[in-house]
Order: sequence, then C-alpha cells, then structure tokens
Amino acid sequence: MRRTWTVTASSPFIVECLPLDADGRVFSFYTKRGGGCSTVAYASMNCTHYCGDSMDNVMANRATLIAALPHTPQRLLLPRQVHGVKVHDLRPDDLRLGDEGAQHLLDGVDAIVTAVKGVCIAVSTADCVPLLAYSPEGVIAAIHAGWRGTVAGIVRRAVGVMTGTYGCDPARIKVYMPPSISLQAFEVGDEVYDAFAGAGFEMPSISMRDAASCKWHIDLPEANTRLLLAEGLSRENITASGICTYANYQEYFSARRLGAASGRMLSGIMLI
Repeated sequence: MRRTWTVTASSPFIVECLPLDADGRVFSFYTKRGGGCSTVAYASMNCTHYCGDSMDNVMANRATLIAALPHTPQRLLLPRQVHGVKVHDLRPDDLRLGDEGAQHLLDGVDAIVTAVKGVCIAVSTADCVPLLAYSPEGVIAAIHAGWRGTVAGIVRRAVGVMTGTYGCDPARIKVYMPPSISLQAFEVGDEVYDAFAGAGFEMPSISMRDAASCKWHIDLPEANTRLLLAEGLSRENITASGICTYANYQEYFSARRLGAASGRMLSGIMLI
C-alpha cells in the first residue's frame, strides 16, 4: 500500500505538502478549486494559462495565490505541458531572460528540476499525477505525469537529472503526489492497458478489471511509485495524498468530470 498523509491548509485554497518539509528548506503546496475569480468550468482558482480560461482571470488568480503563500517566490514558473518526457534543468541564467524568455524555455516541458532558491516551479493537472520531489542536497522537481508520460517514463528522466546532473542520492529524495485520479475512477481502454504492459509494468500491481463493465482501471499514482522505486527511492519517502480528483471534483479540478476546457490545480515547490 502507498503511504498517505494528512495535510493541513495554509488557506482555503492552498494545501501544504508537509511530508517534504523535513528541514525547513523547502515549501510545497497544491491548490484547490475555490478562492479565485474564474467562472463556469474554470471556477474558480484556475492559474493555468493554456486551458482556455481568460488570461485576465488567470493572472488575477496567480496574484491571489502568490499573496497567500507564506513564502513569496521571486518567480512562479509553469511549463506548457504536452504529455511528453522533456525535463528542463532550470538554471540562474534562464531567469535572466525575463518572464517571456524563461517561459519560452518551458514550452513542451513536462518536468522542471532546479537548485535555484526562491523560484516556485509548478505543474498543472486535472486528474493526471503531479509529483513534487525534494533532495536534501538542495534540489527540487515538479513533474506532470499523465498516463502517456507515465508509460514513457517522465519520472525516471526527472530523477535522472536530479541524480546524474546534481549528484542527489536517490535514497534521500522525498516525493509527494498531490490529488489525482484514482484506480477506481481511471477507466481505460485495452490500448492503454496494453501500453502499460508493453512498458514493462507489473500489471496486477497497478490495474484491475471492473466485473460489471469488463473495463480495465489503472492506478496512476502506484504506477509512478513503482517507477520511483526502480530508480532507488525508498517507499517510506514516497507519499500520496490519497485524494481522487474525479470523485472530489467539486474541490479539485477533474477533466474527466468537467471536460478538457476546464480549470487546472497547481502543484508547486520552492527552495527557501
């Protein structure tokens, strides 16, 4: 069984990921739906600029979010995710390019790794698995893992940058997975099941077939946990929220319940 953890709210729409904050050097969080100004399927704390919401609303929500954080970031950076496996290693020189230049570097990126303090890196999700990672060597990562990214090994690539580029010890890396779709809610076709099986996953440990519908269900958080374990992480350092976005769509955005043209929750992490 994956470990779950009770988290506490810093505000009505921000939840702090306490398992990562072992030594006071990192702050991590995820957002809930309420507290913003967006409307209809984006209601109301949507901070993502590429899902169809008004840019004015997005920027207002980001300002509200930043003002509510207990540690104010110098910059809030989100990649334009494409369900791929591109990892960007964010360096100080990237920030000297300005907001537009730094954002251009993150186009087509699904994970960010950095050792830069004071910069909040985040990913946006609405059922996919967000992963926030911290290593005591002073390195963090924000990872977006939908089913395609999970099959392709986005987590493996991000951990590889942390260990290969920065020399992080995988046994000391801590990972938190904010809310995402659950095994019970993530019904898939045979082609998706076959993709996971073809990628070498032990299917009995991450899937089940519903007796009534005869459809397969995939456990995305557990699949990513298995990938992390294969990279040398300790299971005791891998924590999942245990909250299903699909079942709790009134509190968290769920593309399967609300449609693709809907809001996204943010999962962010920052070295302080």
